[in-house]
Amino acid sequence: MALKKLNLGAGRKRMQDAVNLDLVAGTGPEVVHDLNSFPWPFEDHSFDEVHAYDVIEHLGDIVKVVNEIHRISRPGARVVITVPHFSSANAFTDPTHRHYFGHRSFEYFTGESSFSFYSECRFRHRVRNIIFHPTLLNKLVWRLACKWPEAYERRWAWIFPAWYLHFELEVVHGGGAA
Repeated sequence: MALKKLNLGAGRKRMQDAVNLDLVAGTGPEVVHDLNSFPWPFEDHSFDEVHAYDVIEHLGDIVKVVNEIHRISRPGARVVITVPHFSSANAFTDPTHRHYFGHRSFEYFTGESSFSFYSECRFRHRVRNIIFHPTLLNKLVWRLACKWPEAYERRWAWIFPAWYLHFELEVVHGGGAA
């Protein structure tokens, strides 16, 4: 049985093997929907994978969005998210960006943060990477930032800005994150 995938905010980055959703009908999605309008037009536990490439930073309420991703995902589903890092010039250049993210942003949904009470939905981190524009110097910075992400964000992010963040989460239904 093929995995059922959802590509949120597909735009021109359509996935051939997924349900592509976008606000703009002209991009040819299978589903036209405003992701700021809840609930989304899917049944509970509909998807094995949810992809959100460069879309979450445009939406109004991150907690509601992540809760909705959790609702429509099956237990154990893979959720792949990319967002601009808060130090990226692109984070501030795009006037449609409403939110900025750091390495620990999704800890609010894994139970790793003392502020996890904002949502009862739980995920497990599977992958969490800070990505840099590919240069020789950034290869070294990337190694250090990935080894010590909190120190990087606290002290070095504005000197050696990151490009974006890549997260892969696993949906947890009924019980806590581990």
